[in-house]
Amino acid sequence: MSQIKSDPIKYSGYQQVVLNINGSKHHAVVKPSAILLHTLREELGLSGAKGGCENGDCGACTVLLDGLPHKACMLLTVEIGNKEITTIEGLNDTEIQKAFVNFSGFQCGYCTSGFLLNAHALLQLKPHANDAEKQNWLDSNLCRCTGYEGIRDAVNAAQEKVQEKLK
Repeated sequence: MSQIKSDPIKYSGYQQVVLNINGSKHHAVVKPSAILLHTLREELGLSGAKGGCENGDCGACTVLLDGLPHKACMLLTVEIGNKEITTIEGLNDTEIQKAFVNFSGFQCGYCTSGFLLNAHALLQLKPHANDAEKQNWLDSNLCRCTGYEGIRDAVNAAQEKVQEKLK
């Protein structure tokens, strides 16, 4: 557990936070201005969320808060509260992960964790989403390599598997 050091000048204004990440509690000491993306990567060693644009446009930093996708570059760490955070490190053997591998839903891989989390949330919340709904959700993430066809095919394949399990 991180502790605020005894140097009151160096640590003035810092706050200790407890974050619920991937089913475990994590302690960090952060400035009030610290964004979740940097806390995850630099303080907690969870490097799956990537810093891309850092203004909420690309989606490479997507995490789930209580099951809903959010851009970690747009969230202050101290405002997360008791929400359950899921990072790519917290997904284990999901249908969307299998489909991304089987349908080449990635090229360079930089955007992959954001797309996986966003698509996972979509399939959990709207397993019967139509093409327009799926496109709307996927539009919140960008792939610089333009691997959209593989991503779309992976989401469609994973959706079929999720729907089969619901029957």
